[in-house]
Amino acid sequence: MAEPNAKGRIEVNASPQRVYELLSDLGVLAELAEEYSGHRWLDGADKAVVGARFRGSNRRGFRRWSTTSEITDAWAGRRFAFEVTSVAGLPVSRWQYDITATETGCVVTESTWERRPGWLKLPTSAVTGVFQRDEQNQRNIEATLRRLKTRAEASH
Repeated sequence: MAEPNAKGRIEVNASPQRVYELLSDLGVLAELAEEYSGHRWLDGADKAVVGARFRGSNRRGFRRWSTTSEITDAWAGRRFAFEVTSVAGLPVSRWQYDITATETGCVVTESTWERRPGWLKLPTSAVTGVFQRDEQNQRNIEATLRRLKTRAEASH
């Protein structure tokens, strides 16, 4: 897989399992994330397992939009990831959280890959209000990881 378009890492003084539980709980992830604000499970799914799909609600200021995501990786204590699509199943991005155990807890790496075809970038940028997606995602990742660290360490 190519290098991610945006990536961040943070040391967390909590167990890899605890961090995974927070990240794979889509309600908690919505509390931690910058743009993702909620979800609704699709196709009878009710938990984060490989193949489960959800409709993601997103917001940025007054702008609101939704996407559909499918969980591709759900390895407890190690990795949580999902692929995001837009209208008609058009690819948007991949989001991945890698968790590596350390002596004092773990290191979490959040990465995202841009998947939109070139022609889709302008219309989706107009909807979201973000025209420099890589730079915005980098800032979003840094904010999400700080919130994750605070939440995981507070419940540690």
